[in-house]
Amino acid sequence: MITLFGVFLLTLLVITTVGIVRTQNLFAAIMLMGIFSLQIAAVFFILDAADVALTEAAVGAGIATVLLLGALALLDDTERRGRRASRLAAVVVAAGTLLILYATFDYPRLGDPAAPVHQHVAPWYIAETPRLIDTPNVVTAILASFRGYDTFGEVFVIFTAGIGVLFILANGADAARRSDLPSSDVQGLRHHLVPRLVGRLLMPFLVLFGLYIQFHGDFGPGGGFQAGALISAGLILYALVEGERAALRLVPQRVLTLLTVAGALLFVGVGCACMLLGGNFLDYSALSADAVAGQHLGILLVEIGVGLTVSGVLLTIFHTFAARERA
Repeated sequence: MITLFGVFLLTLLVITTVGIVRTQNLFAAIMLMGIFSLQIAAVFFILDAADVALTEAAVGAGIATVLLLGALALLDDTERRGRRASRLAAVVVAAGTLLILYATFDYPRLGDPAAPVHQHVAPWYIAETPRLIDTPNVVTAILASFRGYDTFGEVFVIFTAGIGVLFILANGADAARRSDLPSSDVQGLRHHLVPRLVGRLLMPFLVLFGLYIQFHGDFGPGGGFQAGALISAGLILYALVEGERAALRLVPQRVLTLLTVAGALLFVGVGCACMLLGGNFLDYSALSADAVAGQHLGILLVEIGVGLTVSGVLLTIFHTFAARERA
């Protein structure tokens, strides 16, 4: 039954992809891309990758969709006809497709317990997480504790990306003048009745669900990355429905900057606190006399830092794009 449902989803993915490529209405293309991301999330879910499925739904169907809708507010609704596709491009795409299909023949069988990924460090994580960290969600334990350095680096990659976007798109004194109340306001979904009504219904639930998975990541799928993306999607949707001026009155740009910096500094502060208490950097066991309790506290704090930085950077990028003149 699951195999049949997987084949059905893959068929829908192909149909949706063709629709995205063929349509010239950019609003319809964005909606189809959001549907495509939800279908991919469903595929991940039936493959028992719940955390990856939630991330795909939050980032692909959530934040990516609302960011594209925000960009569409500055563009025409219909795609401009470009020059005809070259034959070389078609050959390159066909060759790449055939190469990927050939590579799949060397993959391990789906669900094979003898696959290399199941023979190395994964069994150790599964066996030792209950003893060392005692969190039901092994994925959170791996990302926030066992591989905390990786997550630390990812947070600063996001932080650096936000700074880079500001340097590229910000407009000096004019950007500072418009930081709290831009002279141009994103119209977004105001001229689309159904998305506007649905958006008003979804906004509070997106933010609430983002807070839920922020503080429930130890026990189920979720964490700071997914929570930051969902909360940002809800606030960007608010900007598209009510206007950017209202969104910036709700969460001013200076608050977004504070969130971005505070999240990164919180991650660094937790690591430094571990060192001051006699442990290694990001060794949360030093945060409490009970090593397991220290792990729980450290994971909670660093996940909050991740959520703050992700939401701050994504919202800052959106408002920076929105401050640009209509193309």
